[in-house]
Amino acid sequence: MNKKWFPSLLTIGSIAVSSYYYGAYEERQKFFKNNRLDEKQQSELLHKHSTKPAFPSFAAVSAAEPAVVTEVNLTATPWRISQIMKYGFPSLDNVRSYSDFVLSYDRRNRVPYWVFEHLTAASVAKNEEVDRAKCDFKSDESIHPYFRSQNSDYFRSGFDRGHMAAAGNHRLHQKHCADTFFLTNMAPQVGQGFNRDAWNRLEMYVRKLTKNFTNVYVCTGPLYLPHQEEDGKNYIKYQVIGANNVAVPTHFYKIIVAESTEGQLEMEAYIMPNQVISDDTPLQIFQVPPESVERAAGLLFFDKVNKNQLVKINGKKV
Repeated sequence: MNKKWFPSLLTIGSIAVSSYYYGAYEERQKFFKNNRLDEKQQSELLHKHSTKPAFPSFAAVSAAEPAVVTEVNLTATPWRISQIMKYGFPSLDNVRSYSDFVLSYDRRNRVPYWVFEHLTAASVAKNEEVDRAKCDFKSDESIHPYFRSQNSDYFRSGFDRGHMAAAGNHRLHQKHCADTFFLTNMAPQVGQGFNRDAWNRLEMYVRKLTKNFTNVYVCTGPLYLPHQEEDGKNYIKYQVIGANNVAVPTHFYKIIVAESTEGQLEMEAYIMPNQVISDDTPLQIFQVPPESVERAAGLLFFDKVNKNQLVKINGKKV
């Protein structure tokens, strides 16, 4: 090669490499400015990792220099999603990622299949800058209009818009709390005697676990369970409300994995009927074997948990 051309080629090569990395940086900045991962990005992420749904991270992290997050994320960052879903996705159907929780949306019934949260003492601590009274229930416009629920569906229905990811679990920032008011995170719940009482007691119990455990992972969702009628046959029947026929679940489940500083895990599973429950009914009455929830929901929960780390299920030693 002629030596006089070498400096020119080196300069052109340097410009090309610099342009590539600048372009990649710009794309990354645009990605993280979005309020949430849009449907296309969700699809690309899930396709990329479909063979290993419990992917630990979305980017390479040096073992010698751990990633440190000093600011509260206000978008569905890949890092936060991988943290929430550390122990696996129950399914990959219509997954939606919000600023502080992840859910799978049931387009037919207009309620979630499941909603996943990762709680810490900091995320549930009282924060004077976060006020749920400033939050409004709203439809998620990323859902196709055919499959959305609307506030009008709940109006005078006799049911509350019941949070799956509780607003009180997300107090690090007003945005986190506000995101829990998307109707994709709601299901019709009996109000007095359930959503505002027994179900609320279960939510408060989960938050208290953060006092004794470093990380608390929670998966919540609806169930449609059979019951026997007078003819001796079993039927699954449930009401629907509003013009969009939003399904009213017969029951709700909540599965919890609490992680200690030593890495030991304790699991608890609950199924509660969507009906008035007496205030003096202890929560332990509703504890069930985790596999019974999986069979009823058609989902596998926390399937990436290392069984050697699991020391208790429903308070009993494994």
